Amino acid sequence: MNSTNDYNRWTFNDSGGINWNIKNDERLPHTDFLEMSGRLVSLVVKYGVDINGDLVLAQNVVWPNLRLRPNDTHASLIKEYKKELLPSFTVDGVLVLEKPYRIEFDGILAIKSILKPSLELTRTIFPSTNHPTAIHRFTLTNTSLIPVRVGIGFSDATSCSRGVYGIYQLQISHTGESVVLLNPKETISFGLTFSGRKIMEPHYEVDITEEEENRRKFLSSVTSSLRLETPEPVLNQAFDFAKIRSAESVFETKSGLLHSPGGLAYYAAVWTNDEAEYAGPFFPFLGDANAIEASINCYRLYRPFMGPEYTPIPSSIIAEGQDFWEGAGDRGDAAMYAYGAARFLLALGDKKIAKELFPTINWCLEYCQRKITTDGVIASDSDELEGRFPAGDANLATSSLAYGALLSAANLARELGYPKKADEYETRAKDLDNAIENYFGAKVEGYDTYRYFDGNKLLRSWICLPLTMGIMKRKNGTLSALFSPRLWTEDGLATQAGDETFWDRSTLYGFRGAFCAGETETTMGYFVDYSKRRTLGDHVPYAVEAYPEGNQRHLSAESALYCRVITEGLFGITPTGFNSFFCSPRLPKDWTKMVLYSMKAFGKAFDLLVARAGENYEIVVTFGGKKQQYICPAGETVQIFL
Repeated sequence: MNSTNDYNRWTFNDSGGINWNIKNDERLPHTDFLEMSGRLVSLVVKYGVDINGDLVLAQNVVWPNLRLRPNDTHASLIKEYKKELLPSFTVDGVLVLEKPYRIEFDGILAIKSILKPSLELTRTIFPSTNHPTAIHRFTLTNTSLIPVRVGIGFSDATSCSRGVYGIYQLQISHTGESVVLLNPKETISFGLTFSGRKIMEPHYEVDITEEEENRRKFLSSVTSSLRLETPEPVLNQAFDFAKIRSAESVFETKSGLLHSPGGLAYYAAVWTNDEAEYAGPFFPFLGDANAIEASINCYRLYRPFMGPEYTPIPSSIIAEGQDFWEGAGDRGDAAMYAYGAARFLLALGDKKIAKELFPTINWCLEYCQRKITTDGVIASDSDELEGRFPAGDANLATSSLAYGALLSAANLARELGYPKKADEYETRAKDLDNAIENYFGAKVEGYDTYRYFDGNKLLRSWICLPLTMGIMKRKNGTLSALFSPRLWTEDGLATQAGDETFWDRSTLYGFRGAFCAGETETTMGYFVDYSKRRTLGDHVPYAVEAYPEGNQRHLSAESALYCRVITEGLFGITPTGFNSFFCSPRLPKDWTKMVLYSMKAFGKAFDLLVARAGENYEIVVTFGGKKQQYICPAGETVQIFL
């Protein structure tokens, strides 16, 4: 799915969402898809209009813990619905079709249609928060001054599937009448539900109104926490959406709550990149209890694989935590885990959990130490792209992540009372920093940047990783390469120069690294452009995984990475202790201030304001009725203790 250069298919509305005004859109037909999730269900909805202006609607419903096959990553029960979504409507016995004129999204998808000039229909689509049910709520309104008799034909159905836990029953139910008489200006509501359950479990009749209220409570909780305020509306909105997608993809499993990527492929399982490295370090800042619990469960699941022989940890723990996958060999998974877990534990600020999980970080860093080559860098079989592109025997990503992990682990060790271990980590980090420069530092396609592996002669998107870890020796050449025509495309960073493949994860790391490097003005222009494309363009409203692979599905952890562009890139937050962090803000020259309200990290709730004060920045931290004020020269760093 390729977008056009016109990002304004969608516009902002006043209720914290976006609108697609179909009646004013001259670029039809058009369809799109998005994912929404609850704790026991997820649904990917395809929606839009055809050449005649009729509604196009289909959905795939996923039940993550109704497993079809044992020990299979992709064995969640998935059912596609098409015609079942479209009840027939008749007015005075004549069939009428849904003609959408506006579609809205704010965490719930609302399709507003005309059935005939006197009859309007609003269909809202959302997952149940706590039940294995996808829900369509219909609101039918007679806008005329005379009564209208409407016939409604639903397709109730029950079907069965067989899986690991026996027979699963899938049921379509509706709550409407077959014929209704709508008086002038009258409105009625009814629902259509798609549920799945194990045959021995009782069927649960959901209350449609209550379910919508629960979904909206969840959305309100997420958007009101860690609230971004900047002069750029698209960043504020995209950040809200990213918080929703990153936090909603938490599922109940045999191993407790687990965060999973989604995308009709990855459920009831965790990965060392998506969950441990990308999402985990963000969730303490959001403060969502379920997401934090899911992250702790993720880190715990890997501990049984950390043995005395130092064999690689799996890339993924699958099937509700009952099995594992390591089909790509060692992808640098120990470095991913150590980096993410150390950042998570510092930001969480919970000493008890940190003491429990610190041995896992120590194990992973010892594993990395045992993989150091004669050149001082860290060997791995592949990287997170798992052989899709060459990565040699030692790649820049694994060594960069290990370097970042050592720095955060040193801070964590000091907080836990292990000063010698902290000193050891810092010494190893310095050695690895030098080795990264000596081994990977190179002129590639004319840019003084990094070769991704020995023998690499083409620019790669992951040359941004040293910048995110604070390695700035080659920042000028690296920034020039990242934003050059060789790597930058209308969809962000190409994975490899000259290739059409892109993965948003590397683009989002690139933005974060560029902000960390102080390239604020150039980066902000690209970042705003990217945010408009993802929020208001042809495929909305979240960061995506990849293209062509996956067709830009809305995997959850990419949205967490989007949020980290703001928290770690724009605001420059780096946890240094259980109640302290570095702040290196990057305030664009035409902004007077930017604020993060109700941040939840380090065991507290606080606001962080960065404002212009002449040539300096004023940084104000507010919590517990108190204010801490700092004056910081632009481009410098302050350490904040709460």
